[in-house]
Amino acid sequence: MKRSLDSIFALVLVLLLFGAGMVLAQEQLVSLYVFEEVSNSDVVWTGVAVSKEGRIFVNFPRWSHVHGISVAEITASGDMIPYPDENMNKWDPSMKPNGHFICVQSVYIDDSNGLWVLDPASPLIEGTIEGGPKLVRIDLEKNSVVQKIVFGPVIAPKESYLNDVRIDSKENYAYITDSGTGAIVVVDLSTGKSRRVLYDHYSTKAEGITLVIEGREFQLDVHVDGIALDPQREYLYFQALAGRNLYRIGTRWLRDDSLKEEDLGKMVEFVGTTGAADGIAFGRDGKLYLTSIEYNAIRRFDPESGNTEVVLWDEKIKWPDSFSVGPDGTIYFTVSQLHLDEPGEPYRIFRFKPESLQNK
Repeated sequence: MKRSLDSIFALVLVLLLFGAGMVLAQEQLVSLYVFEEVSNSDVVWTGVAVSKEGRIFVNFPRWSHVHGISVAEITASGDMIPYPDENMNKWDPSMKPNGHFICVQSVYIDDSNGLWVLDPASPLIEGTIEGGPKLVRIDLEKNSVVQKIVFGPVIAPKESYLNDVRIDSKENYAYITDSGTGAIVVVDLSTGKSRRVLYDHYSTKAEGITLVIEGREFQLDVHVDGIALDPQREYLYFQALAGRNLYRIGTRWLRDDSLKEEDLGKMVEFVGTTGAADGIAFGRDGKLYLTSIEYNAIRRFDPESGNTEVVLWDEKIKWPDSFSVGPDGTIYFTVSQLHLDEPGEPYRIFRFKPESLQNK
């Protein structure tokens, strides 16, 4: 997720365990699974996507005047090469914004093994570049762009920051969060028609809370961020980064463009209080995994029981950001260290496999 440029940093004398008002007992902060490092980088990344063949893709948002690759494939030798090519990864204000990656925030692999790239086109998070916000699909066999949907100012206004995306390949729809202003963008991929919904609903807005991460207080105005489709594609789950409450809405309602905004808002369901999360994703076990940014942890939510538990905890998991679920159920996640002004360690990608899937 993006770092708020207006964040207020202050050291506080509190224990990490008591920072969020959702107290976790010391004995609970134990990893249930073994996790391992996959790759690391000296440049901050946010998204990761793993294809059915195990190819790993990452993205680097343009949050600095010094910027290199926007989307890269990590090779077997550990090198990072521009993807799909160098030209797509080059941009300056003299270039056409719809033909190049400007400030990529997330990458995602769909059920058809296509790579989707979400570009909010807001370099330095200072406002969108007109004609730049876009959703791009790349064919992994051809290694070339096969679909591009550009969002105008009605869908991606100046203050927006399109953050994360999920694709329903069966219905051919995309769902995108806007963490800049608080809204969900619904895209009919067959026609390219897009709608901006829940823009006035409390569920997509920051909750006005204070986050405490490794003993530092943060006042962030970051709205709806993490997003996930359940395995049946019947519900879209989402929550604000500056919030601890999880919501969901039936995807059939989101696809119904005849519903008025007020009526659509009535379809939103409160799921539970699960803690501040940046990224969320359903695993192959049917559980919802959440990056727990206040506790250097990964949580897991069971939709059937409503219970939430910590499955990974380690000091190295500093601001876990985004998930990708590999073909065998292995869960990959990026570590972005967004709460640190001067990270002393590389940015990392870790992976782990839930126990129930280890022998499958």
